[in-house]
Amino acid sequence: MHVSEIMTRDVHLVTPNDSIRDVARQMAENDIGFLPVEDHDRLVGMVTDRDIVVRGVADGLDPQAKVRDVMTTDVKYCFEDEEVDDVARNMGDIQVRRLPVVNRDKRLVGIVSLADAAREQPAAAGTGLKGVTMPGGEHNQSERH
Repeated sequence: MHVSEIMTRDVHLVTPNDSIRDVARQMAENDIGFLPVEDHDRLVGMVTDRDIVVRGVADGLDPQAKVRDVMTTDVKYCFEDEEVDDVARNMGDIQVRRLPVVNRDKRLVGIVSLADAAREQPAAAGTGLKGVTMPGGEHNQSERH
């Protein structure tokens, strides 16, 4: 099964210049915990609700601080035509729960999560989740990327 068959296609985007307050409000209104960050039609980062709390609130940033101050710039992604089990395994290896999905022209076409994978391929998602739950990792919020 390909990622394109399970991903979410209705993707909300934010920019590096958006305030963390506005982004947090958008996350709350839409029940979203992860948003891709775009700048001039290019994917330049990702921001999570946890980034806002750990890198923003915990560091004493003002609610008008910008997304660029808390986002992760090391963008990991997968391709829409990749197999779900391969992507879920990779998510475990790099310790992320969600990934932007791009087409072969590297245009954003969706978001995939381990929860999406779990609904269709529970064993693959379990392998990914096992890796994600390991302490530390390259996307640990205590370090900037």
